[in-house]
Amino acid sequence: MKLRIATIGLIFGLCISAIMARAVYLQVFYGTKLSQRAAQQYEKSFISRGMRGTVYDRKFRTMAVSIDVPSIAAYPRQIEKTGQIAKALARELQVDRKALYQKLKSKKSFVWVMRKVSPKQTLRVKNLKFKGVGFIPERRRFYPNKTLAGQILGFSGIDGRGLEGLEFYYNSYLEGSRGTFKTVRDALGREFGGENGAHARYTGGNLILTIDQTIQYITESALAESVKKYSAKSGIAIVMAPETGGVLAMAHYPFFNPNSFKEFNKMTWRNRAITDPFEPGSTLKMFTVAGALETGEITPNSIFFCENGAYRIGRNTVHDTHPYGWLTLQDIVKYSSNIGAVKVSQSLGPERLYNNLKAFGFGKRTGIDFPGETPGRLSHFKRWSKIDAGAIAFGQGISVSAIQLITAVSAIANEGQLMAPFVVQGITNSQGRIVKSFHPRKVRQVVTKKNAMHLKKMMQMVVEPGGTGVKAAVGSFSVGGKTGTAQKVGKNGTYAKGKYIASFVGFAPIEKPKIAVLFVVDEPKKKHYGGTVAAPAFRKITQETLNYLNIAPENKTDTLTARLENGAAG
Repeated sequence: MKLRIATIGLIFGLCISAIMARAVYLQVFYGTKLSQRAAQQYEKSFISRGMRGTVYDRKFRTMAVSIDVPSIAAYPRQIEKTGQIAKALARELQVDRKALYQKLKSKKSFVWVMRKVSPKQTLRVKNLKFKGVGFIPERRRFYPNKTLAGQILGFSGIDGRGLEGLEFYYNSYLEGSRGTFKTVRDALGREFGGENGAHARYTGGNLILTIDQTIQYITESALAESVKKYSAKSGIAIVMAPETGGVLAMAHYPFFNPNSFKEFNKMTWRNRAITDPFEPGSTLKMFTVAGALETGEITPNSIFFCENGAYRIGRNTVHDTHPYGWLTLQDIVKYSSNIGAVKVSQSLGPERLYNNLKAFGFGKRTGIDFPGETPGRLSHFKRWSKIDAGAIAFGQGISVSAIQLITAVSAIANEGQLMAPFVVQGITNSQGRIVKSFHPRKVRQVVTKKNAMHLKKMMQMVVEPGGTGVKAAVGSFSVGGKTGTAQKVGKNGTYAKGKYIASFVGFAPIEKPKIAVLFVVDEPKKKHYGGTVAAPAFRKITQETLNYLNIAPENKTDTLTARLENGAAG
C-alpha cells in the first residue's frame, strides 16, 4: 500500500512539476508573443486621418473639399440570417449579392460592406435595422463644380490619397495627420471598449491656385463648343498671364467628373495640356523668325523669294497654300508661308535655329508644378537632314506640349522674358496662414525687348485683313497671334491623310498683354485650318476674359457704337 501511495504521489508530483515548469516557460519566456497573439483575436486597429486640405482658386472659391460621410461595416459573428441580410443590402447598395454574401459568411470579426456611401444609401440601410451592421465615420473628397477643371484637380482614392492631377502632385501637403486607435471586441465581434491611440488632430494644407473659376468656365465652354461643332476627337485650351507665367485656365475636352472618376475612360483623366506632345505646325514659325531677328542680320523688312508656291529640297518639295514670290519677313508671318520659313531657317543655319528653339524651352520640360509633364521632342541639329531643318522651321518634325507652346508665346508678349509656368501660388495651414508661397520666376531673356516688339507687330498683322488669323480679331482690343495647321503622324511614322491639328495662339492687348491664349483642336472634320477652326474660339475666350478682368477697351468708338446698336435693337 505504501509503495502504491508513493508511486502515485511521485507521478502527481512529476505532473505538477511539469505543469509548473510549462507555466513558468509560457509566462516568463513566451508571454509577450502569446499576448500579442491573443490581442490580435480581440483587438482591431484602425487608421485615423485628419481632414484633407481644401483647394481654392485664385479668388478663394472652393474647388475641392473633404466632407464627412459614413461607411458601412458588418460583424459576421453577430449576423444570423446571412442570406436575407445580404439580399437586402445588395438591393439597397446596388452591389453584387453573391460577393456580399461571401463577406458576411466570413469567419472574420469585421468586414467592410461599402466605403463612403451617400446620405440616401445610409438612411435606407439604417432603416433596415439589421443586427451586426454598423456605420463608421470617414471622409470623402468632393468637387463642387463637377467637371470644371477636372483634369487640373485630379482626384483622390478611397483611402484619401491623391491619385491624379494636383491631388497627386501636392498630396504630401494636402493630406492631414495620421493616427491609430484600437477597439476591443468579444468572441461575437461586439465592441466593449479599448484604448485609444494617437488620433489625427489637424487637417492638411490648403492650395491656392492661379486658376480662376470664371476664366476656366469661359475656356471650357468655348472648347466644348468648338470640338462638337467640328466633330473633333479632342481639344486643349490654356489661358496664361504672360507677366507672371501663372496659368489662369487649362482645359482638355472630353471632360470628366472627379466625383465619379471610375465612370469615365481613363484616357480623360490625365491633363493632356501637360502630358501629350503634338506637332505645332505654323505656330512655330514665330520662333524661327525670332531667331532670325536676334542675329541682327535680318529685319522685319528683309525679303525672301518664296518660289511661287513650290520649293524643292533634295527629293522633297515644300508647298505653300497660295503661290508667293518675294515676301518680307513680316509678310511670311502674315501669310504663313512654309517656303518663306524654310528660307529664313536656311539663313539662320541648323545650329542657330536649334539653339534658338532650345532657348524658348522646346525639347525640355518647363518644370510646371504638375505630374507627368512631357519634354516634347527636338532632336539635335547634328542629326538633321536638309529637309528636317526646313520642316522644323514651319513646325513639322518637332513635337511640343501645349504648356511649352503657350509659355514660349508668352515670352514674346512679355518683352522677351521667358517665365516659368505655375499653377499653385500658395499653401496655407488649417488656420489660413501662408506656409509656402510660389512667386513668378524669370527663366531667361530669349529675345531683346526691341525684337519682341517687332514680333508682336508681326503677329498683329496675322489677324488683320489678308492675314491667316483674321477670325481671331477682337473688335475692342488689339490682338496678336499665329495660326497653325499640322498634319498628324500616323502609327507607321508617316503623315496620315485627312488628320490634322488646328491651332491658334496669341495674346491681347498688344502693347501690354494681360493674357495669352492657346487653342488646339485635334482631328476636326469638314474644315481643318487653324484660322477657321481655332481662331474664332480664341476670339471668344479673349473677348470674354478681358471683359471679366475689367480691361478697358482700346477702341472706345467701336464699343460705343456697338452699345448704341444693341440698345436700338432692344
